[in-house]
Amino acid sequence: MAEIRLDQVAKVYPGGVRAVDRVDLVVADGEFVVLVGPSGCGKSTTLRMVAGLEEISEGTIAIDGRVVNEVPPKDRDIAMVFQNYALYPHMTVRRNLAFGLERRRRHRGLLARFGAAARTERAAIERRIEETAALLGIAALLERKPGQLSGGQRQRVAVGRAIVRDPAAFLFDEPLSNLDAKLRVEMRAELKALHRRLGATTLYVTHDQEEAMTLGDRLVVMKDGVVQQVAPPAEVYDRPANRFVAGFVGTPPMNFLAGRLEAADGCLRPAPGGDEVIGLRPDALAPLAPGAAPPPGRILLEGEVVTIDHLGDRADVFFRLDGREGLFICRAPARPPVAEGARARFTADPAAAHRFAAGETGARLGSASP
Repeated sequence: MAEIRLDQVAKVYPGGVRAVDRVDLVVADGEFVVLVGPSGCGKSTTLRMVAGLEEISEGTIAIDGRVVNEVPPKDRDIAMVFQNYALYPHMTVRRNLAFGLERRRRHRGLLARFGAAARTERAAIERRIEETAALLGIAALLERKPGQLSGGQRQRVAVGRAIVRDPAAFLFDEPLSNLDAKLRVEMRAELKALHRRLGATTLYVTHDQEEAMTLGDRLVVMKDGVVQQVAPPAEVYDRPANRFVAGFVGTPPMNFLAGRLEAADGCLRPAPGGDEVIGLRPDALAPLAPGAAPPPGRILLEGEVVTIDHLGDRADVFFRLDGREGLFICRAPARPPVAEGARARFTADPAAAHRFAAGETGARLGSASP
């Protein structure tokens, strides 16, 4: 496997549009790094530049210590898995898996295609196919064609085509987006287990922050072509670099309160003014039972419950905070002690609150404790 290094990499389209703006990133040997962000943030363009499918406007990309800016995709020693599987419909699974290896052998010329050495190489290719099929649990599918496979099986074959080549690095471009929700969860677990077994250097693109949190050793959160934060998933969640990251990573998204917290009646209450924004994740809020006294020193929010989404083992309570626009969310136990249309109070530990600058960057300022 190999290190992938991006130094000041940019993609500029005609008219000066910077789809990717001066990205610096090192994917260590054997690391699983996920590029995540909303549509149009530049994550797929960045991946395609690493693959050689997009021209690099500025900066350098190196794979295993070799600058590859001018190196064709086929010579970069990488394997890419796409969203649409990219399988040959007229070939069996076995032939799909073998295609890249056979083509590489044919390109070496006539001598590589005949004789004892060629027979030995063909046997090695077959052995590699059998090993990969066993690893992915698709050995029973080798003689089928893609049209006879389910979506999950086709995705496993697409991953197998990458694995069988034994590349220096793997690139994944939203490989699970065509699968249904249940299958996506299963494939996430399989990809994670596969990475543990192979120890492969992997750069993975997704717009799904839950997928990113599950798979990545580190996340690269992007917006408008600019990297917002590079950190392990837990750090991105617990210490988001700015308001965008805080609102993008986490389901349901973080609640934001413009203003500050003031001590009143033994609690901390939101107050207008100041140049900060307070952030509270929905799971940091707890509903108070009617008539219950709020614990001293906690943040206290009061408002009207608009609706409650009952989700089986939990409930999302949407409420309108007194004097504020928009809805706030509390992730509560399955049977919260509040009712739709009724007044309710919610508390939070000040240590769970975040402070952000009120300006355009929304940079993290630290804890919201006064």
